[in-house]
Amino acid sequence: MTPAVRLTAAVLGTPDPGGLARFYGRLLGWPLRDDGEEWATLRPADGGPGLSFQLEADHVPPVWPPEPGTQQMQQHLDFEVEDLAAAGAHAEAAGARYLSGYTEPYEDVRTYADPAGHPFCLFVSLDGGAPSSGPEG
Repeated sequence: MTPAVRLTAAVLGTPDPGGLARFYGRLLGWPLRDDGEEWATLRPADGGPGLSFQLEADHVPPVWPPEPGTQQMQQHLDFEVEDLAAAGAHAEAAGARYLSGYTEPYEDVRTYADPAGHPFCLFVSLDGGAPSSGPEG
């Protein structure tokens, strides 16, 4: 029998947990639940999985697009949106930096960096396609 396991949050390392939590709070409209010097947490109102932010004083942001010998991305977040242009403008107003974009048969994707340099994708499904598989530049 498989034990009950429930995802509560993805955790991102950052030199500024509260600042990065406030960025994602603005981006997603989620309330800040915890805001300490070493840990901050966001949870959506529906009680679903959220995001947490852990202090990493020596955080090195990944290089995007990837280059041999540089810090590589270890994870990224995908956010499905209804209006890619509006969501991109909202992300940039909140503090994101545009990195790249591409279109596949099933989705239109834009990759951004959050204030700590973590890549994340905003995407819109085309023709009811599958969710984004990640930034490909």
